[in-house]
Amino acid sequence: MGPIRHMLGIFLDIETTGLDPTKHRIIEIAFQIYQLPTGSRRAGFHYTVAQPLQVWQQSDPVSLQVNGMTWDEVSKGTSEQDVAESIKALFIELGVKRGKAVFICQNPAFDRAFFAQLIDVYTQEELQWPYHWLDFASMYWAFKMRSIRDSDHVWPEHISLSKDSIAEEYHLPKEAKPHRAMNGVEHLLRCYRTVIGMGA
Repeated sequence: MGPIRHMLGIFLDIETTGLDPTKHRIIEIAFQIYQLPTGSRRAGFHYTVAQPLQVWQQSDPVSLQVNGMTWDEVSKGTSEQDVAESIKALFIELGVKRGKAVFICQNPAFDRAFFAQLIDVYTQEELQWPYHWLDFASMYWAFKMRSIRDSDHVWPEHISLSKDSIAEEYHLPKEAKPHRAMNGVEHLLRCYRTVIGMGA
């Protein structure tokens, strides 16, 4: 019963200089950690991540338009190494381990690839961090499909899985803009609480 009672959810969002983890880099990371069975918040984490000018110059302009990050912010950020050490220290302090914690994201394939720029997969494995990166859109999809099946409704021709579309269906506001990492985390949490639920 202990591990279930203390199961942690790491609600995470990342902003980057572009979509390709082979040439773009993280410029902002945020997450909040909650005890899922009780809904109690354990920690918050937010850093702007410094990158050299040559990385910034290879940025995708569309991505920067979406996240609103500027060179002035990024040039004054915290180094990747220091951000990584802060994450390690916090996860150790909270006992983040496989089977006792999960990552929850809107786009885990994207976030996981860029997260590995900070802390490589071999280090994550050595530290026994969770390898389950759960997809909120898939959670919504499962609820939606079950609802359609159980109510004998006609399947819709189109279902949007964007977080803003899911929020709209549940009469929640869209994510605040620009799409900064902590904005994404706060909106993800609000949607998760409404669709999935948290705490007793």
